[in-house]
Amino acid sequence: MKPPSPPRSLADLRKLTPARVALGRSGASLPTAALLDFTLDHARARDAVHAHFHASDLTASLAHLGVRSFEVASRAGSRGDYLRRPDLGRRLDEASAQRLAVAPDHKPGHLALVIGDGLSPTAVHAHAAALVRELWPRLEAAQIAVGPAVVASGARVALGDEIGAMLNASMVVMLIGERPGLSAPDSLGAYLTFGPRIGLTDADRNCVSNIHREGLTYEEAPSRSRGWFERGWRAGSPAWHSRTKAATQGRRDYRKRTPKNPVSRDKSATSEPDFPAFRPGFGQGRALAGKGPNLLNRPGDFAYVFKG
Repeated sequence: MKPPSPPRSLADLRKLTPARVALGRSGASLPTAALLDFTLDHARARDAVHAHFHASDLTASLAHLGVRSFEVASRAGSRGDYLRRPDLGRRLDEASAQRLAVAPDHKPGHLALVIGDGLSPTAVHAHAAALVRELWPRLEAAQIAVGPAVVASGARVALGDEIGAMLNASMVVMLIGERPGLSAPDSLGAYLTFGPRIGLTDADRNCVSNIHREGLTYEEAPSRSRGWFERGWRAGSPAWHSRTKAATQGRRDYRKRTPKNPVSRDKSATSEPDFPAFRPGFGQGRALAGKGPNLLNRPGDFAYVFKG
């Protein structure tokens, strides 16, 4: 029998996560230091949500990188409207729609890059230009045509669908500030949507999230996204569908190769369910799915695809 693992302290757990664990106590309350840290992080998260978006500064930073861009806005006229009415952030205002309708230098079938403030303008100010600096040459190296960037104020993720549709883009990449958390008020997300059009949902997108100083680096995020760009561009189908198709085919192949366990008549014995995710050969299914363009890199995502 394998000897049990030695016990590990809560201090070891704290080294593995920024979550608030093992904070200690002072009587029936938190220690003063832990309470002050929480209050500070909460204030930073609130400030990130309500921060003003400096779109002109971002366009200047993009111009310094040699990336042409222009500004648009959603129908959310103020930050308060944006937070109270998420639907307004998913559609362009009339002036922006007219500007896109006559936008120069865009060709049908290109990739549209949209940068929106989202729920954390602080994240966009801190990371967007640096991420574009790493992403842009990789797209060019992959021979993916990219049009001028669009900087969107008051943007939700779905605003990229309307922008991409109006620009006749094959794909749209939305770089947007994510909802601030107590451990990361400046996290940036990158959403990829193939065939953008109004009415799509998050089920039609791929996402690389947690791009910030303590999360994914500027070099790692484009590396994870590049495969999606290339497969979606060359295959003419969403990378999400390619990913799901590969995982589904791996599951079917596994079921064909592995016979079902007969149900034992012995009431004292238990039979394993006929379910790949709970069978001893689950690793075989993982390997089969990995042969295709499978981009699932988290155990939770993988188990979800193998359900049912």
